[in-house]
Amino acid sequence: MHPLMVSIPSFRSEDNALERGYTVFKIEVLMCGRQHTVEKRYSEFHTLHKALKKITKVPEIPSKHVRNWIPKVLEQRRHGLELYLQTIIMENEVLPKIFLDFLNVRHFPSLPKTESCGSFDTESDESSKLTHQPALLFLRDPYVLPDNHDTFPNVVIEGVIHGMFYPDLQPR
Repeated sequence: MHPLMVSIPSFRSEDNALERGYTVFKIEVLMCGRQHTVEKRYSEFHTLHKALKKITKVPEIPSKHVRNWIPKVLEQRRHGLELYLQTIIMENEVLPKIFLDFLNVRHFPSLPKTESCGSFDTESDESSKLTHQPALLFLRDPYVLPDNHDTFPNVVIEGVIHGMFYPDLQPR
């Protein structure tokens, strides 16, 4: 089973003064125990489909021309788009980057389907790697450079340093 699962539980209609009304589909993405939601219009699915056709075999996408104001038709389209995304996941050992971008998945381990999410491919594209910002900033490392006013030696740090750099040295 792939570590990525998607569903489209709902949709909603949008109206604005600049363009005709349209439908937005809510996509729930679950990967490695983390879930997020992405909202996409049908036109975005269609653009994805055209791009994927150039690089891999893709299933049929629900018809572009439907009466999108009829709830039953919209429900059929929702179900068809959900099946479309799930089929792409099931039929591709390695998911295309454009597909992952569509789902706003920034890092995806390019591993066989049986691998867990704990392993990461070190040769993956730089743009798909997780990034983070430091939460705290120290002017000096309090563990490597302890305070000079400390009257007691830090036996834990000394033990680790001796174990790493002087493994053959016997304790006093």
